[in-house]
Amino acid sequence: MTESAQLQTGHRHWILIACMLAMFMAAIEVTIVATAMPTIIADLGGFSQFGWVFSIYLLTQAVSVPLYGRLADMVGRKTMFFVGTAIFLVGSVLCGFAHTMTWLILFRAFQGLGAGAIMPLSSTIVADIYSPRERASVQGWLSSVWGVAAIVGPLTGAWLVQHFSWSVIFWVNLPIGLMSMLMLARWLPSHQKEEKSQPLNLAGSGWLMLCVTALLVALLQAEQLGIWLVPFLMFSLFAGWQLKRHEQRSAAPLFPLIIWRSRLIVAGNAGNLIIGAAMMGISAFLPTWIQGIRGGSPLQAGSVLAMMSIGWPLASTLSGRLMLHTSYRFTAQLGALLLVTGSALLLFLQPASSLYQAGFTAFLIGTGMGMTSTTFLVSVQNQADYQIRGICTASIMFSRMIGSAVGTAIMGAVLNLNLQWRLPQVQDPVQQIMSESSRQHLQPETLQQMVASIATSLHWVFVVALVIALFAVGVAWMMPRQRPEQAD
Repeated sequence: MTESAQLQTGHRHWILIACMLAMFMAAIEVTIVATAMPTIIADLGGFSQFGWVFSIYLLTQAVSVPLYGRLADMVGRKTMFFVGTAIFLVGSVLCGFAHTMTWLILFRAFQGLGAGAIMPLSSTIVADIYSPRERASVQGWLSSVWGVAAIVGPLTGAWLVQHFSWSVIFWVNLPIGLMSMLMLARWLPSHQKEEKSQPLNLAGSGWLMLCVTALLVALLQAEQLGIWLVPFLMFSLFAGWQLKRHEQRSAAPLFPLIIWRSRLIVAGNAGNLIIGAAMMGISAFLPTWIQGIRGGSPLQAGSVLAMMSIGWPLASTLSGRLMLHTSYRFTAQLGALLLVTGSALLLFLQPASSLYQAGFTAFLIGTGMGMTSTTFLVSVQNQADYQIRGICTASIMFSRMIGSAVGTAIMGAVLNLNLQWRLPQVQDPVQQIMSESSRQHLQPETLQQMVASIATSLHWVFVVALVIALFAVGVAWMMPRQRPEQAD
């Protein structure tokens, strides 16, 4: 008998709320910290290091996601969720007490190790307690958390910093996380571990961590590494090869063979890799166009990105109903078409374009991403048995994180190469036009030339975004023409 059959309907709703609280806590962490960073830098100093506050969090989170997914299948969802959430909360408390930027970075690394459990295990727990037919709609509710966090996060962060201290933005996680843990402790049954459970493949886990760490450092710090980028990439390939060798020999591989043999699971992971690449690339460079090319304010840039955050959960919720009445393939194809349409509209943005045009474009992109990502996730969860659903869900989240780093690195490289060719004598032209004080000191002719060059460079970045979106269409065709099943 499945957990969805064992649990009372009321209990399932409380578990869903607990998982949504946990996901909200992790989702708001990104936006709330970004809002408070100027105040943190003013207090702690270390401006040259502040990028690592975000990079190290992403790195440790990405590295730990597959490990939590596999351990959740072996030990139990509830146990590993509590372990990860506890680490996240302890890291949050420590971040609030950091007295230097170096200590803050170290505590953020620890916090990220806990965050790696929250997203995949929340989604896995919800998939366990709802039937395949219900999962399509419920995962849309989970996705809505991201839209709320994107809007609430910056406002909450600004208010807390203004009225209290930047430390509070980390400590606010405590009541949310503890409430989620208490609710799951009360309502979520404990997982019964199989008698012949195999030990975790420690060697494979170690090589995975080394592979991902080297890859993410290379991608996130490509500009700073320079020629040292090559050794990091080579070591990542070597570690990946070692991971494959140990996985083939292990009796309990970190990634079970079904993940690579199932066309649907491979397509789901490939699709989320593409979604991650498109999402972070557009999120990083669309604000540059609004502020640098159009001369808009940070508030206007945030408003445009909010449209993408609104489109995502709306489409996620709608995709649940579409899957039930059409098929995985149709829903994924429709989402991919919306993503391609929105990405294509980026190419028509001009300095005189209105914010409404930019907002509509962002909304279309968010809608496409929400529809495709939810379809990929639900189809994989329905394909996977209970014993491997944790690692399969984690692999989806892991693919999206890797895609985010890859997409940002590729589009950043395209932008930098174009700027070096068009403005070889100008030092950091993007920063100059983004700063109001720097713009005022530039000659009108120089400013016009810089804006035109950056606009052309961003155009090529958006071309890359469109190419990435087109790959989503191909992946959508790999999805099966079937609907979510009636029973587990």
